[in-house]
Amino acid sequence: MPRAGIALGSNLGDRLGHLRAAIGLLREIATPGAAFLTALIYQTEPRLCPPDSPDFLNTVVEIDFPGTPLELLKHTRAIEQQLGRTPAGERNAPRVIDLDILYHGDETSTGDLLELPHPRIHERRFVLQPLADIRPDLILPGQAQTIAALLAHLPCDEAPLVALVEVRIHIC
Repeated sequence: MPRAGIALGSNLGDRLGHLRAAIGLLREIATPGAAFLTALIYQTEPRLCPPDSPDFLNTVVEIDFPGTPLELLKHTRAIEQQLGRTPAGERNAPRVIDLDILYHGDETSTGDLLELPHPRIHERRFVLQPLADIRPDLILPGQAQTIAALLAHLPCDEAPLVALVEVRIHIC
């Protein structure tokens, strides 16, 4: 069964509560009994967001998901709606919850709805750092380096990430 990586972020309201709720809902769609990996939660400065956007809390989970990537996308969008995300008029506007599918096994896709692996993983510290917590040796399709190596080669032009919650490995 393919493993799927999902990035979670929140920068409105009870950010930690939103992440915990989303993780709980992701647990419900994961394959029962399979490893459910949860990375550290990091506080991060907003990047490419409107001025005065609040800081984010970000993490990554990895689950076994029995369906297709598009089925997983349907679930992640439903979770966002359930937790109160509304369509934003402005790109990268603050949001209650954001779930991005990073990868789904070795699948690749360049469709309008979903691009796999996520096209900007390699340039986002707020994704690479938590992903490196749980899968440092992972090499994604189209990449030649591990997640840990991609993280090590990021430019140092942004503030270091501050971890808030310990890494956990759970069995559903």
